[in-house]
Amino acid sequence: MSTSVKNVAVIGGGPAGLIAAETLSAAGVKVTVYDRMPTLGRKFLMAGRGGLNLTHSEDLLTFRAHYGEAASWLAPMLESFSPADLIAWAQDLGQETFVGSSGRVFPRALKASPLLRAWLSRLADQGVELRLRRDWRGWNEAGELIFATEGGAIETAAPDATVLALGGASWPRLGSTGAWAPLLAAKGVAMAPFRSANSGFEIAWSKMFAERFAGEPLKNIALSFGDRTIRGEAMVAAYGIEGGAIYALSADLREALSNGGHATLEIDLTPDLSRAKLTDRLHRAPGGQSTTNLLRKAAGLSPLAINLLREAHGVELPREPGALARAIKAAPLRLTAMRPLDRAISSAGGVELTAVDENLMLRVVPGVYATGEMLDWEAPTGGYLLQACFATGVHAARAILKTWDEGAR
Repeated sequence: MSTSVKNVAVIGGGPAGLIAAETLSAAGVKVTVYDRMPTLGRKFLMAGRGGLNLTHSEDLLTFRAHYGEAASWLAPMLESFSPADLIAWAQDLGQETFVGSSGRVFPRALKASPLLRAWLSRLADQGVELRLRRDWRGWNEAGELIFATEGGAIETAAPDATVLALGGASWPRLGSTGAWAPLLAAKGVAMAPFRSANSGFEIAWSKMFAERFAGEPLKNIALSFGDRTIRGEAMVAAYGIEGGAIYALSADLREALSNGGHATLEIDLTPDLSRAKLTDRLHRAPGGQSTTNLLRKAAGLSPLAINLLREAHGVELPREPGALARAIKAAPLRLTAMRPLDRAISSAGGVELTAVDENLMLRVVPGVYATGEMLDWEAPTGGYLLQACFATGVHAARAILKTWDEGAR
């Protein structure tokens, strides 16, 4: 049977859904994309406001390790649609890319909007139909998809296959509410509870510190928790701390908080200096100067770093060079809570990985595939989130095409 007579409903107009729609429609499948929002790709556009980080340039083995427990499960998908494939795809849409100093890959335009416009134009050329302001409500007794329109009317659809790309439960105002979870749970799909991922953590700063330094970056630091150390940057917030280096440790920190009620994060404020070299610098510094001047001149600390040191160790810092060096190289910050889900960049939880087969089809709902962030994997920022969303969307679409091709033989 020719795939041109088939039709697929894609529910969710983010990266996973749109790349699935593109892959299927390029093969001649009739595709309809449904989304409850009035426009597509809202979270994608928001992610690109500070510079759209598409993926990362590191080798694939290193790249995969950032997915933690889901790394081996995602491996075949990331190999099938790799960072190199994503870069080539963007360039084919007329969006040249470049590699930043951190190894992250960005479109030269930096913003997501030019890429999304070119993408939607391609989908239109391939005949993809968009049905917006359609809120998916599950299935009726006949097995048809149910959608509620903005005016309260009900529409149904009976596609040959369905791709779910409904996102997680973070940034709900952009469309990712997680409201779909009970619909799948009612069908017997195993679900993991949603949890914040790539989110900031709360710290009980002093009032003076929070008012003076909220919004300022901590550059060139190393964060340690357990047996992991991450080099990078973070940002002081009035409520605590956030930023890329924090997000890289967020899963471990979240678990520690859930188990013990608090977690202590250590910050090395001079990661380019060994403790011995830092001690020597402090020892050689002229006597008679204040602790603040000593930290500024001999250790090269900024006013933010100096005050953070006092938040961590107390106002009266040690003067002995060895003790002061130890304090600078391991400033403990007590985290009291993770920011709530609606403030998180992404979410963990959702459809358990055991609930889908190797094609991402739901085991208990044949013909329905789950993709993107609605699956229970997580990754730090840095291009890893988007890459896996694209890769799972492509994987599900190719699996559908393969199944139909094999059935036609």
